[in-house]
Amino acid sequence: LQVLNEKKLQEVDSLWKEFETPEKANKIVKLKHFEKFQDTTEALAASTALVEGKLSKNLKKILKKIVAKDAHEQLAVADAKLGGVIKEKLNLSCIHSPMVTELMRGIRSQIEGLITGLPSREMAAMCLGLAHSLSRYKLKFSPDKVDTMIIQAISLLDDLDKELNNYIMRCREWYGWHFPELGKIITDNLMYCKCVRKVGDRSNFASSDVSDILPEEIEEDVKAAAEISMGTEVSEEDINNIIHLCDQVIEISEYRTQLYDYLKNRMMAIAPNLTVMVGELVGARLIAHAGSLLNLAKHPASTVQLLGAEKALFRALKTKRDTPKFGLIYHASLVGQSNTKNKGKISRMLAAKTALTIRYDALGENTSAEMGAENRLKVETRLRLLEERGIRRISGTGKALAKTDKYQNKSEVKVYDPSGDSTLPVVSKKRKIQEVDEQDTEVAVKAKKFKAEMKEGTAVEDGEPVKKKKKKKDKEKQAEEEEVLSEELPTSPIVEVSYTCCFALPYALFMATFVCLQNTEKKKKKKKKMKDEGED
Repeated sequence: LQVLNEKKLQEVDSLWKEFETPEKANKIVKLKHFEKFQDTTEALAASTALVEGKLSKNLKKILKKIVAKDAHEQLAVADAKLGGVIKEKLNLSCIHSPMVTELMRGIRSQIEGLITGLPSREMAAMCLGLAHSLSRYKLKFSPDKVDTMIIQAISLLDDLDKELNNYIMRCREWYGWHFPELGKIITDNLMYCKCVRKVGDRSNFASSDVSDILPEEIEEDVKAAAEISMGTEVSEEDINNIIHLCDQVIEISEYRTQLYDYLKNRMMAIAPNLTVMVGELVGARLIAHAGSLLNLAKHPASTVQLLGAEKALFRALKTKRDTPKFGLIYHASLVGQSNTKNKGKISRMLAAKTALTIRYDALGENTSAEMGAENRLKVETRLRLLEERGIRRISGTGKALAKTDKYQNKSEVKVYDPSGDSTLPVVSKKRKIQEVDEQDTEVAVKAKKFKAEMKEGTAVEDGEPVKKKKKKKDKEKQAEEEEVLSEELPTSPIVEVSYTCCFALPYALFMATFVCLQNTEKKKKKKKKMKDEGED
């Protein structure tokens, strides 16, 4: 189509008014060239290329023939990406703006009037057929929809496990009223149901051959228990209902096995590296939890590690406790092999490697599982290193041994030390002698000083003798005290002890004895004086 009036195109807001009728539309644009598709396949290929922003072969030929003649004019395109491809390959000037968008909307509304020779009924049928084909193509080749089968299969597998568990419990409880000993002898659920379906009433065990279901030893135990069973008798109708329930259990078990094989094959086809890393069940649950493989590829490794533990995570954040270390990835075989102490470290490393394999499967073109095998080997090497407590070190291959020093045995003969037996504080001999000498000298000096003061009756202050002015009575009292003290000091046993031991005792003890003696002498003098005054 060729634009006839470019001035009206400048008014974008009122451009829709020019396409209200086919007559008005013919005044704005004119059909320059029309080429019909040969079939629906060709139309689908051209439409798919336009949706993906690519230049199809037919469009390229038309642009070279028609538009190249008017190279000086601009080509209006509805897709900016397609305009860039046209400009790059054909060197044509392209324009994309809001005005072009409004113009395209008006052309689509009046397409029947602009293109003559096509009945409206045929046009509607062709548009409907092309729309169905394009939608079918998108659903078939959409990267988001390929893993839909995996999501449905793992959900159905979980539902089958729940239903199968309920049916088996009901069957064991129901038949246990008739033959309770059978449930303790046969622990496998599928073997139990097959045995009940084949035999029926417990009285038939003696004449029935169940060697194709049970081993010989268990078969003998079952037959012996059937003869002495304490179960109640049931009617034939009850046995038929129990057998019908066993048929359902066996059929569901077989279908579950078939569904598991289907899921395993689909996982190896869509996400082989993820399957090698964590297994088909854990990988399928991760994809189902994220919604699709592409959505899972957008998650970081920390989110992959905690997928499935969202409630525990937010509860821990709310209560300010330790956050969980793993979610669905806990069921991977590598995490199960590690110790409880190392599960957090292994799950963190496994999540990091799993995130790489998911992105490789979702966005890579190669479909081999080599990358997953290499990353699994690295995680196994790390696990072995943690289990062996540092005997091996991490390297490119995980085979290099850590360097350790050679062990040399050194024997030392120790002698018993008797100093540890004493509980008294230990003081060195030199320190003892120094302390005793210092105490002796201090005591001797102070004793001499005290004697001189007592004899002279003077006190020494700042190195100068100061005479005390007392009354006659005080002098007489002092003279009497000195006489009495001089008479009684030599004869007192305490004074003798204090004189003989003054150099060995501490200074504080010596002064205390001297003060006590002085106080006693003063009291004696006062009593004597009081007696003399009373006699006078």
